[in-house]
Amino acid sequence: MTIDHKLKESFKPVALKDTDLFKPLQLTKTINLQHRVVLPPLTRFRNTIENVPTELSTEYYKQRASSKQGGLLITEATFISPQAGGYVKAPGIYSQAQIEGWRSVFKAVHEVNSFIFVQLWALGRTAKPDVLARTGQKFVAPSEIYTTEEVKKTALQNDNPIHALTIEEIKQYVKEYAQAAKNAVEAGADGVEIHSANSYLLNQFLDPASNKRTDEYGGSIENRSKFTLEVVDAIVEAIGAEKTAIRFSPYGVVSGMSGDQPGTLAIYAYLFGELEKRALEGKRLAFIHLVEPRVTKPTSSADDGFRDDVSNDFIYSIWKGNVVKAGNYGFTPEDVKKEVKNPKTLIAYGRLFIANPDLPLRLAEGFPLTDYERDQFYTEGAKGYTDYPTYAQITEQQQ
Repeated sequence: MTIDHKLKESFKPVALKDTDLFKPLQLTKTINLQHRVVLPPLTRFRNTIENVPTELSTEYYKQRASSKQGGLLITEATFISPQAGGYVKAPGIYSQAQIEGWRSVFKAVHEVNSFIFVQLWALGRTAKPDVLARTGQKFVAPSEIYTTEEVKKTALQNDNPIHALTIEEIKQYVKEYAQAAKNAVEAGADGVEIHSANSYLLNQFLDPASNKRTDEYGGSIENRSKFTLEVVDAIVEAIGAEKTAIRFSPYGVVSGMSGDQPGTLAIYAYLFGELEKRALEGKRLAFIHLVEPRVTKPTSSADDGFRDDVSNDFIYSIWKGNVVKAGNYGFTPEDVKKEVKNPKTLIAYGRLFIANPDLPLRLAEGFPLTDYERDQFYTEGAKGYTDYPTYAQITEQQQ
């Protein structure tokens, strides 16, 4: 095996095997995790043009489930329906071919005694209007507000101007979320994570920067939260609360989201409260997944520094269930140690899990970490996807 990828020599790892990160956690009645290292959703664009996962996808997820078994993986964001799409070679879970592709992934993960949730995705105004136009899909949003003038130009050139969803269309999306959740579970997934973060459709409804509606889905905090909560309720009814989770990014600013604004704390406190209210009625979600304000957009890195003037920790005063935290924790082990002192907290590692298929083992033992190569995140094929070596392969090569 030829190893092209390099170790990150500037970082000296710390063995975490004796910390709470490697204590078991009872995620749900049926999922007993052996550690709290989570693979978060990572879009890689390695699927077919028909949005079908491939054999490479199966290999990729199995690699990341194998080193320390009994962990939690969350798939890359996955389109719930054709109208929810708008990117090329991202996966879906609405056609039979897509479902069968995912079935192979789930089977492979379960063969190594790990667990996997599917992240359910609808793009809204972050979609590429020209991609949607090719299959006759509308370019939709809460309100007719483009993210940039360039996107507006592309939309108009393709005769696909932005369209504010009607109430009837919103209700159809709710049904499609529920059906996608059923498809995932019937194919063998352990559950689903609703993507209500990072500027995509549900997040667009939550944020006043993108939602200027005057009907029952706009204006007040309760109204802007309505779509997200309707999706939660529909999925819980379809597959059960313990198979349902959700992701938020309260302070995100990507693609025109307002991030830290006067109403941020209020709307997320309301959402967490509504989810806890449902939990007290016997419908507790498996977890809430938060993008930490230490990073404000998916491209942020540890080199950008961290915000420390705001925090998501108010969630613990409201929500009493499990919390997954994501946000450049790979090179800050002391922060991880503090976070996991809370017995219901898990830590998601994104880019480092791309470059280190055996990341849980390396974190546990303090083995050196392979550095990720950003220019290979969204390319095609195995390079930068399934060709990253395990630490055992590196040491074998060096002998």
